[in-house]
Amino acid sequence: MPLFFVQRLLLNTYSKGHQRKMIMIIMGLASLFIVHVNGENSLPFDRQKLSTDGHYHDQMQNMQAFKHSLLTHRQLATPSSSSSPAPAPQAMIQPPGSRPRVYQVISYGADPTGQLDSTEALLKAITDAFNGPSEGFLMKGIANLGGACINLQGGNYRISKPLRLPVAGVGNLMISGGTLTASDDFPADGFLIDLSASSSSSSSYNYEYITFKDLMLDCNYRGGGISVINSLRTSIDNCYISHFNTEGILVQDGHETYIRNSFLGQHITAGGDPGERNFSGTAINLMGNDNAVTDVVIFSAAIGVMISGQANTLSGVHCYNKATGFGGTGIYLKLPSLTQTRIVNCYLDYSGIVAEDPVQLTISSSFFLGDAYILLKSVKGLAKGINIVDNMFSGSNKGIEIVQLDQSKGPFKQIDQVVVDRNNVNGMNLKATVARGSVQGNGTSWTIDFSPALLFPNLIDHVQYSLSSSGSLFPSHALRNVSESRVVIESDVAVPAIVFVTVDQAS
Repeated sequence: MPLFFVQRLLLNTYSKGHQRKMIMIIMGLASLFIVHVNGENSLPFDRQKLSTDGHYHDQMQNMQAFKHSLLTHRQLATPSSSSSPAPAPQAMIQPPGSRPRVYQVISYGADPTGQLDSTEALLKAITDAFNGPSEGFLMKGIANLGGACINLQGGNYRISKPLRLPVAGVGNLMISGGTLTASDDFPADGFLIDLSASSSSSSSYNYEYITFKDLMLDCNYRGGGISVINSLRTSIDNCYISHFNTEGILVQDGHETYIRNSFLGQHITAGGDPGERNFSGTAINLMGNDNAVTDVVIFSAAIGVMISGQANTLSGVHCYNKATGFGGTGIYLKLPSLTQTRIVNCYLDYSGIVAEDPVQLTISSSFFLGDAYILLKSVKGLAKGINIVDNMFSGSNKGIEIVQLDQSKGPFKQIDQVVVDRNNVNGMNLKATVARGSVQGNGTSWTIDFSPALLFPNLIDHVQYSLSSSGSLFPSHALRNVSESRVVIESDVAVPAIVFVTVDQAS
């Protein structure tokens, strides 16, 4: 059946709306037919005309007329663009549970310029995130928020009270991407972000897997930066916390808070600050267990890191807060008898380490600059399981000892498995629990005093020695006395000899 009869039949059968659709279909078929005629016949054009005895030209005219009629029908059926615009595509309506869980704080009315108070707007965004859909549980009683994110959108927001999380028992949430600045009337004992529970939950922890990332917190000398109370698996990553009066970060109870790639300082300085003597506050206060501080710089505070919990790890921490000469401390271990801390690959820059009654403490592969040293402080006289090895100490030739004892409250009486060895020193005095020495003489007695090198006074547990004589006699010799860090070797006859001695205070 010729195509124009098909067209007329379809136009008579269908309504006008269907006619338009069918016209489009027929045009497509016509185009395919033309392509078929022009493309599939392998004969050249001139030979086509000859082979059809003139019918080819008639067919092409019929096809052009047919195409013209289709275009005419389409123009009549399609209104002009000026009469009515094409309808805009409608957005898909998503069920509530499938909507993106990114809460943009500016849409809540927060002022990204810091001119207006944004406290209530930020709290509203946090509340909405906490009340959002959850997907099962993490720890028992901790609802999984599915990775909800409160996006600060790169703004600087002034707040007048702590951003305290509204309910306990939730997890898998992030706050990121902006600056928080305390107002002049911010509570002096508050924290800009307060991860403490305002309500109880069925879980033994308040929160789990809360992340603070890419934040700058300016405490305006009105309290602290972040408090993490009884929470599990909290992450503080790439944060800059300044101008705190109390703590930059406080971790209390709970465990597994990880602080990494961050910078903390009460005053913004890069060293040599004229007001360094007046630095106060603590940059990081760990009052919980199983936490880690990794690749963190503490550039001003009275105490860099205070640790009063068990099983904590510090790695890659650079402390150049208040210098020890001004009364500052880089790392203070304040948990007598339960230290259980590993300090590895850290940089103590003019501020040292203090450990009270240390038990199970490792300090290794670290660098101490500017006469910074390690102080073991006796509280009840206990020092056990200590490894201070493979560190570098650099000083100013003032006779400062690399490891010192504070026995003002009583001497160390229980000393076991203490190893201070293999440290290298430049411009400071070496102290160790292992010492080696030699003495040469012609006689019957050789004495070596190890008190300048040994850490503990009058405590030599093990002695090894060898006697090398250059004379013709073969003397009998023995260790005769070990007291006041002195070792005495005697022989039965006088001989010229060199005596080599190694002593150990390890246990």
